[in-house]
Amino acid sequence: MEISENLKSKVIIVADTDPKLVVDIVSSLKKEGYFNIKIAKDGKKVYDHLRPYYEEPEEVGLIIIGENLPLCNVNEMCITMSNFEGGILVPFIILQSDENNVDTSGLRNNNSYTKGVIHSIKCPLDFSAFPLVVGFQLLMNYERFLRYKQEDRLINELAERKVVDARLKYLVVHDELTSLLNRQNFERRLRLVLKRNNRLHQNGGLLFIDVDLFSLINELEGFDVGDRLLVEIVAIINKLTNKGDLFSRIGSDEFCLFLDNRSAAEIVRFAEKIRKDIYEARLFIGDACYCTSVSIGISGQNTRKAVYHPGEMISRARQACIIAKESGRNMIKEYNEEHARVQERDRDIYWVPLIRNALVEGKLFLVYQPIVNLVNGDISHYEALIRMRGLDNEIISPIDFIPVAERIGLIHRIDLWVIEQAIDFLAALPPKMSQTSLAINLSSVAFQDSSLLPTIKEKLELSWVDADRITFEITETVAVDKVEQTRELITKIRALGCKFALDDFGAGFCSFNYLKSFPVDYIKIDGQFIRNLVNDDTDQVLVKSMVEVAKKLGKKTIAEYVETPGAIHKLREIGIDFGQGYLFGKPQMKLLSKTKISLTGLIKREGKTKNNHPKIDTDKKTFIR
Repeated sequence: MEISENLKSKVIIVADTDPKLVVDIVSSLKKEGYFNIKIAKDGKKVYDHLRPYYEEPEEVGLIIIGENLPLCNVNEMCITMSNFEGGILVPFIILQSDENNVDTSGLRNNNSYTKGVIHSIKCPLDFSAFPLVVGFQLLMNYERFLRYKQEDRLINELAERKVVDARLKYLVVHDELTSLLNRQNFERRLRLVLKRNNRLHQNGGLLFIDVDLFSLINELEGFDVGDRLLVEIVAIINKLTNKGDLFSRIGSDEFCLFLDNRSAAEIVRFAEKIRKDIYEARLFIGDACYCTSVSIGISGQNTRKAVYHPGEMISRARQACIIAKESGRNMIKEYNEEHARVQERDRDIYWVPLIRNALVEGKLFLVYQPIVNLVNGDISHYEALIRMRGLDNEIISPIDFIPVAERIGLIHRIDLWVIEQAIDFLAALPPKMSQTSLAINLSSVAFQDSSLLPTIKEKLELSWVDADRITFEITETVAVDKVEQTRELITKIRALGCKFALDDFGAGFCSFNYLKSFPVDYIKIDGQFIRNLVNDDTDQVLVKSMVEVAKKLGKKTIAEYVETPGAIHKLREIGIDFGQGYLFGKPQMKLLSKTKISLTGLIKREGKTKNNHPKIDTDKKTFIR
């Protein structure tokens, strides 16, 4: 039986009144490598030896004790030292004389842990077997201690798991930072309340509360300060709420508070109280004092259309909150179905799936409108205009769906689609039309797409289409918005060989200022100056000035919305280079079979068609914007 050095270093107390027996026991133990031995002649001395190990009872390995030791109740000592407190018990070897006065059977069977801890041995001792008994007792006690530790660890792990499980169950329905309801639990409870209120015709209102400029606080002060600020704001609101109100954190700095069984006026007053208290509060975090405000949107149940789904009510309140923020922040706005922002959101909801479906199922297509040289009637090039087929195969103008695509982030895909389709169209033309050119409109955010330039370059290389057959059109407002970025990208695209046209020229306030620095080849004069050019002297003066500036800068001019024969003569008189409009041709999926328009014939028809002019294009020239 191998005994480790660690066990041999444990304290062994030998207590008996027979000096010779004690000496023999000590000698036998030392031969086996047990040297940490203490001797006691009575029970008091045994306790004296044990006292230094009160804090470290595991250092006591074994007590060898005579059954008749003076000043000692052996039974009581065995019970005391074998109570297994903290997993520690001390084994006993009781030295019995021929006359056995101590009954240890009850001790040995006291409990499962003390079985074998108390061992009785008859005197005189058999020293050949005695070391085996000592080693066995030490090993057994060590095994008990290890088992206890394993059980203790298991109990702790189970306890920790219960704590973790309880916390997880709490976090499933609560926000960790603020202890408010989380969004899922809030929506679940709100759904029940809405059903009950609709059935009982009770009123309630939802407040969507957004902390103003919270992202700025996080950036300047750090997330810890931001979190503590949220906790302070929640504490202010909690003081105002009732027990039946539902209060939830649904975003980083966004909260929803449902006020049940309140009138519309009471809900507004409550919201104003929250706004005022937070605005006037001074929130101290550390040594710093912070002031903040909230924007609140309100959605009530007493609307024209009943609300049954919590998501719809939250969405309405959020829309009202967005309007409050756009109105200057630290404000309260009620949901109004007639508000322009709400109607815009409803349009987006309608158009988004249609646009996505059109992109996936190929329901977008291009039409082409000629741009005519006003000197000789030659078709200079065509402008590619986008259209979309609706659910019933009706043709949808881009003025309906492009603004939505810009708001929801689909416009980049449309931009790239138009470029690829237009270049593919040029590549597929027969050799006799190899000089045909296209003007391609770019959206207001096209220059923010890093893939724009690589796409154009790659498409030109794969299609073998000459770059000078392509003119990209951008609106003046886009060019002015991000001047340096736009100018840089235009320069890179022109380096490929492409041309550029500045569209809607004159519609902005800084036209001439930016024209001198923008590397464009054409200037398209906004249609508002062309429609009534023949009869409006002011428009004529403005257009003349635009043409003069353009010529000085070496740029060609294009007049949009040329709808009447009389306009041709006036445009030629002013010096406009090209014209575009229904008079020359409507946007079609195929190019015109002819390459020249008879301008003389159109002008001669002026008198005959004086009272029957073509209808002005109210469809608005369908640029991608």
